[in-house]
Amino acid sequence: MTQDSSADLPLSPAEVRARHEANRAGWNEGAQYYTTLIDSTVAFISAGQSNLHPVERRNLGDLRAWCHTAIHLQCASGKDTLSLLNEGVRQVVGVDISDVHIENARQITAALALRAPEVGAQATWVRCDVLDTPHALDGMADLVYTGRGALCWIHDIQAYAEVVTRLLKPGGVYHVLDEHPITILFDLEPETYVFRGASYFGHWEASVGWPSSYIGDSLGIPAAEQATKVGRGWTLMEIFTALTRAGLTVEILGEHPDPYWDIFPNLKPELRGIIPLTFSMLARKKAA
Repeated sequence: MTQDSSADLPLSPAEVRARHEANRAGWNEGAQYYTTLIDSTVAFISAGQSNLHPVERRNLGDLRAWCHTAIHLQCASGKDTLSLLNEGVRQVVGVDISDVHIENARQITAALALRAPEVGAQATWVRCDVLDTPHALDGMADLVYTGRGALCWIHDIQAYAEVVTRLLKPGGVYHVLDEHPITILFDLEPETYVFRGASYFGHWEASVGWPSSYIGDSLGIPAAEQATKVGRGWTLMEIFTALTRAGLTVEILGEHPDPYWDIFPNLKPELRGIIPLTFSMLARKKAA
């Protein structure tokens, strides 16, 4: 089941919260897939490996040289968050709305405290709506990090940008690598790009189930019986404007053919790389 609309935007604060809570329920189901990956994540991180994407590494440079504390918004079960430690960040805080994701992250950290004590001591986790990220974290972050399927679950991009700004230290950096908003225009499964009739502007949709190349049917719950989640497409202009209105200066805006997941698994090889699959943005808070 999918609803598709752009007619009822912008949303009231109450509707934003209602959609975020729907996504909490959806991700508490979806995160059960990540629970099956706990052991492999522990092994990956304790071996010193990193899940940072090449685009992220290129934009951020040597994290050891400048990043003491990173706050990862929408951290899922923590693999990318903990990878930041292996990249040289000294302390990480992960924030996610899903109870299951945060419990997974805490289990991973507890296991790492035995296998890699220095890693286990440097990671903490917060379960909340990203818009409610605790004020105790304000001004702590050299880096606010996010992406890879994150922004589509946010239904008030300006409120989100204001959270980012308050978390950053003066001179601190925000970075996102996420799906390019053009990808919402196409069906994921065909061999060629098939326009699905969605609007690039103000698009949102409610859906159940997960793409076959992602979680798919691995949850053991019939798709029709799964919780309804609500996604939102943000244009690059909307993201850029929200960050600048919140007081940040955008220094990097990139559009990339590089994917971070198998978004079009059946696409003919000759069609790969002709549209941007991801974008990146790096913004900085003014130094004191």
